[in-house]
Amino acid sequence: MSACRVRSRAVTLSTSWQERYIARFYDRERGWIDGTTEFYDLCSAMIPPASRILEVGGGPSNKTSRFLAGLGEVHGVDLDPAVLTNDALASAEVLIEDDFPYAAESFDACVSSFVIEHVAVPVLHLRQVQRVLKPGAPYIIRTPNVNHFVYRISSLTPHAFHRTVANRLRNLPPDAHDPYPTVYGMNSARKIFALAGATGFSVDVLRIIEKNPAYGMSSRTLFLLFMAYERTVNSTEHLARFRATILSVLRREP
Repeated sequence: MSACRVRSRAVTLSTSWQERYIARFYDRERGWIDGTTEFYDLCSAMIPPASRILEVGGGPSNKTSRFLAGLGEVHGVDLDPAVLTNDALASAEVLIEDDFPYAAESFDACVSSFVIEHVAVPVLHLRQVQRVLKPGAPYIIRTPNVNHFVYRISSLTPHAFHRTVANRLRNLPPDAHDPYPTVYGMNSARKIFALAGATGFSVDVLRIIEKNPAYGMSSRTLFLLFMAYERTVNSTEHLARFRATILSVLRREP
């Protein structure tokens, strides 16, 4: 056996089954675009160069904050004091009250990635985002779709259940942060349109996507079941409402 073949076999054996399945069924070289890339592409398309950006729910240091820092000057606000450790932010504030600690019309764009599902009163949240955005500026959102079966189950079960199973299903390490409590007050197309209209926003983009099975990473069987679901809901736009993730751009009305 050649050295090249031995080396190739060693690499194959050293990779996890999760990595091998993702490479086999969700190969970017064959045109598959993962959800994070699609969200980043949307941000790039909607945020003007050298913008002043507010990341709502910035959290601790993470890939999304670093990506946004390549588009402009990023400031972050979050209920979690860990936002103060985010190394991609030009400034960070811990949210204590409902009002954002920023002047009116002080940002060219706002971005939230998997934050809206944790907001207890979405109308108050949107009013604050609307206040700090400049006229015509975008609020770009990535959030779960409550009509997807995983999030429907999540909405009907207590937070203790989420703490027990959510990280395990995603095969996250033991020291991963526990999931935050979820509310799902703005997590359907219908609710987004209704709340946007009530708070001075128009809906520029609303796209519901289903990507590789993040909640099927704990076993091969679960992965294949989730993949079968993904293939089904992506087979026709008639099933789009049952996909996992909403990407939306709300535009502050002038």
